[in-house]
Amino acid sequence: MENILVFCLLLLSVSVATSQSVIDSATFLRCIVRQGLNPPDQTSEVTYIPTNSSFATVLRRRIPNLRFDKPTTPKPLAVVTVKNWSQIGTALACSRELSVQVRIRSGGHDFEGLSYTSTVPFFVIDMFSFRSIDLNLTEGTAWVDSGATIGELYYRIAEKTNVFGFPAGLTPTLGVGGHFSGGGYGTMMRKYGLSVDNVVGSGIIDSNGNIYTDRVSMGEDLFWAIRGGGAASFGIVLGYRIRLVPVPERVTVFTVGKTVGEGALDLIMKWQSFAPSTDRNMFVKLSLKIVNGTKPGEKTVLASFIGMYLGGSSKTLNVMNRDFPELKLKRTDCTEMRWIDSVLFWAGYPIGTPTSVLLDTAVAKKLFMKRKSDFVKQPISRTGLDLILKKLVQVEKVEMNWNPYGGRMGEITSSRTPFPHRAGNLFNIEYLIDWSEAGDAVEKDYLSRAREMHGFMTPYVSSNPREAYLNYRDLDIGSGGNSTTYEGGKVYGAKYFKDNFERLVNIKSIYDEINFWRNEQSIPVRK
Repeated sequence: MENILVFCLLLLSVSVATSQSVIDSATFLRCIVRQGLNPPDQTSEVTYIPTNSSFATVLRRRIPNLRFDKPTTPKPLAVVTVKNWSQIGTALACSRELSVQVRIRSGGHDFEGLSYTSTVPFFVIDMFSFRSIDLNLTEGTAWVDSGATIGELYYRIAEKTNVFGFPAGLTPTLGVGGHFSGGGYGTMMRKYGLSVDNVVGSGIIDSNGNIYTDRVSMGEDLFWAIRGGGAASFGIVLGYRIRLVPVPERVTVFTVGKTVGEGALDLIMKWQSFAPSTDRNMFVKLSLKIVNGTKPGEKTVLASFIGMYLGGSSKTLNVMNRDFPELKLKRTDCTEMRWIDSVLFWAGYPIGTPTSVLLDTAVAKKLFMKRKSDFVKQPISRTGLDLILKKLVQVEKVEMNWNPYGGRMGEITSSRTPFPHRAGNLFNIEYLIDWSEAGDAVEKDYLSRAREMHGFMTPYVSSNPREAYLNYRDLDIGSGGNSTTYEGGKVYGAKYFKDNFERLVNIKSIYDEINFWRNEQSIPVRK
């Protein structure tokens, strides 16, 4: 009781400040106290406002993109680091009472910062403390809280077994909540599909604080929507029940890099037919980036073929020599390892790095970032590839990852989950541009380069709509602002979800008819 009295006195002193943002923050905090956090003595440990000395640290700990970590970036009224389900309900009650928007953050990897920024008064519910992972090896399933990272998930699986794994992303610090709710690409997607294709249950809290602990209580429509439709449009996902997938005792990884002068063009031409059609145990990503050429001042493109086979090196070589002999893969290019060690390989760690690094939830290096995406349905001609490589050199700075489809990805219907990009795609393109120099002019230049390269690719990618992947969030393709309308939402919704957009709108209109859960690219209600 004494702590609460001291706390309220502090609130009174804050409320006389002249800054409107501080007054709003204090008002929000008073609401939290009035609503009654459970337990009450955790109020100061859970709710951080800008006058709190730890506010900046708590806010910034999961902001990997420096574009949204500037002094001019709009800050939340508070960061509520909830520790139990009832505390989420308390925070939501204040959101309703004060008409303040809520943003939900699990890993903070939204490439447009939508989980921790807004242009209207808002606060952040940080799911960082929801990181429980409970494995049931008898059933081959696991429950994983939405605040856990995929690195933690990988580690906990490997800690208990070497015969199971899970198909999810390459960056260990990705939060499960956001990654799964947008789809979840990974290096085993040709074998097992996306993360969401292996989700069998979930839990969610709606805007009134009602808790649905399984798919039966939430209903099949809502369960469908939060597996690829962006869960932040429908509520706060507490976690997911996943089906683990079998992995062999040893997998094989390799990287072969060739510049344009070393025949990269012909290899890329062959990769387009090989990568989506080969053995589904094989995943070979193509990475294109600018490197120095052989002459002073010369730039060229390095094509890196980065692969993993779910099996030993002998079988890897058999498959590669049969389906992609032009790459001339050698045994010395191959490294056999456990599946869990391949996670580190794909994350860029040196071979031999201890797997305990996966438990580090901090982003290793923060950068300014921009991402864009595309889908390719027809092979690009040799002439087209040549022009693309030359354009990369001209634009500079932009890298591209080409992720192959085929296998399981072509067998799952486009309507099974909200993620529609299935059969008919050869590969997905991720455009990456990262930089470390601060400044508005620098940022404008880098963003312009990314948009120029994306624009150049128009003849070679999907159209009507030009499809995009939700987890490579890109506000350039459309934004509804903070009051998304159906017509505004359809601009980007058709690109992310194609025909599934209409079903998502219908579900949204039933489960969130007041459009409580909204952001610049949320699912709108039908009006």
